[in-house]
Parts: sequence; C-alpha cells; structure tokens
Amino acid sequence: MATEQKEAAGVLNDLIETCKDGEQGFRQAAEKVNDASLKSMFSRYSSQRAEYGRELQTLVTQLGGEAATTGHAGAMLHRGWINLKEALSKNEDKAIIDECEAGEDAAVKSYREARGKALPPKAGAIVQRQAAGVEEAHRTLSDLKHGRPAMAGSRI
Repeated sequence: MATEQKEAAGVLNDLIETCKDGEQGFRQAAEKVNDASLKSMFSRYSSQRAEYGRELQTLVTQLGGEAATTGHAGAMLHRGWINLKEALSKNEDKAIIDECEAGEDAAVKSYREARGKALPPKAGAIVQRQAAGVEEAHRTLSDLKHGRPAMAGSRI
C-alpha cells in the first residue's frame, strides 16, 4: 500500500473508532433515558454511527488497509464520553444529554481534522457528508442541553 493510501486509511480508521465510540455511547444513552423521544433520537444516532463506521470500513478495505473494528482504546475517556457512565447511573435525562453532547464535541473535532487531510475524492466526499450528520447531531444535542427548541433527529 502506498504512503498516501496508508495515511488515508489511518485517518479513516480514526473516524471508524470515533463512530464506534458514538454508536456505543448513544446506544447506552437510549437504553437509559426515560423520555421516549430521546430514546428514539439516541437510537437513530447510534444506528447512524454504525452505518458511518461500515461505510468507512469499506473505504479502508478498498484502499488496501485493515479497517478498525472497535472504538478507541479507553474510548469513553478518549472521545469525551467519560462522564456518560456516571450520568447513566443517575438515570437523569438532562445529565445524559449533557454527556452525549460532550461526546459529540470530540466527534465534531475528529471530523474537522479529517476534512483537513488529503483523502481520495470518494473518501473525502463520504467524510464530508458524514461530518454534516455529526455536526447536525451536535447542534441538536447542544440545543437540548441549553434548553433551546430542537428538531431532534430532523435529518438522521
């Protein structure tokens, strides 16, 4: 595999791990929140991240690399989901929203960094589209966190 392909695969694998982290975090949040609309939204976000991860895995394989299959080592710590476990134990929807939004801060950052890297055109287009979905989820969670009206899951 050429150096450019290795570098692109590395960027994509980092995003795969980010997606796996989000998939897991949102799944746990969906299981614990009390509000039915939040359960639905978190479930959709978890499914969205699973799909994003699969898309990225396909790209890495097409580049000749080995695709990541799990989240980051110490994912909850590494990706901003550190306090989710504590929030889940409290079973308070507001605390869970707050921690999911913090986790999304890290995902947005990862996608912004990836968009700044040299990627093959197909991969760049997919990363751009996924970044828009991650940013929309972050905005929705931020609106909920700050008590602003949100169109939860409007374009998931």
